[in-house]
Amino acid sequence: MKKAFVFPGQGAQFPGMGRDLYEAYPLAKELFEKANDILGFRITDIMFDGTAEQLKQTAVTQPAVFLHSVIASKVLTSDEPQMVAGHSLGEYSALVACGALRFEDALKLVSARAHAMQKACELQESAMAAVLGLPDDRVDEICQHITSHVVVAANFNCPGQVVISGSVEGVDAACEALKANGAKRAIRLQVGGAFHSPLMKPAAEELQEAIVATEFMKPSCPIYQNVNAYPQTDPELIRQNLLLQLTAPVRWTQTVRNMIVDGASVFYEFGPGEVLSGLIRKIDPEANIGKLGD
Repeated sequence: MKKAFVFPGQGAQFPGMGRDLYEAYPLAKELFEKANDILGFRITDIMFDGTAEQLKQTAVTQPAVFLHSVIASKVLTSDEPQMVAGHSLGEYSALVACGALRFEDALKLVSARAHAMQKACELQESAMAAVLGLPDDRVDEICQHITSHVVVAANFNCPGQVVISGSVEGVDAACEALKANGAKRAIRLQVGGAFHSPLMKPAAEELQEAIVATEFMKPSCPIYQNVNAYPQTDPELIRQNLLLQLTAPVRWTQTVRNMIVDGASVFYEFGPGEVLSGLIRKIDPEANIGKLGD
């Protein structure tokens, strides 16, 4: 019986997140306070008492979701995972859970990532959209046919749900083409920029120096990484895949399928919300979603 730990990405945040952990577990309080010191501001004040609008700021959102996810995995179970994965930002949480990154180093990288992505978003107006009702390869093919603007398939979330990303013109053109080719819906998302697209190249270049300077260790179990959905245990290859992550698509559907083929018998989601649990059920209705305390 292989236990798989999975961790959500940006968008899972909610006002009040983490307060229950902080108040119930001394280790959680210790780690949250350590994070306040590392970040140089009291992120806990925003997480516990801030508004949804304050939480939506990328420089806050990403470390907030990371902290909630990692701390939950440390205090809500004493079990060790046999495999891990995270969706986009969640990959950093997964790297801590499997011991490939130290908590402090991962938090510094997440903060650097958030600031780099925010700067990249400000360089060019960009967008993302959720596309429902078309096969993955069809969405990818249609995006590739739009050559006058930047637009790519960015998140393969579950069968029939793909997120596209690129310039505003590219995303708008793709949405029209996708609907003309049978998509049930193509809906612009309320996000700050074109994540997991070539427009994130400036962010990737800025983050590269920090990732190269960070020590990666051999994980205690395989991590299934976003860029190729394959299990990895080599620290240098993990580092290389993380460098590619910002501009490459998140292959979540294939990740979950590969984990199941490799023996995942139960999935535990750590972090705010249950978005990944819902996607996993759509990827494989027979998948076992564990509840903490089982």
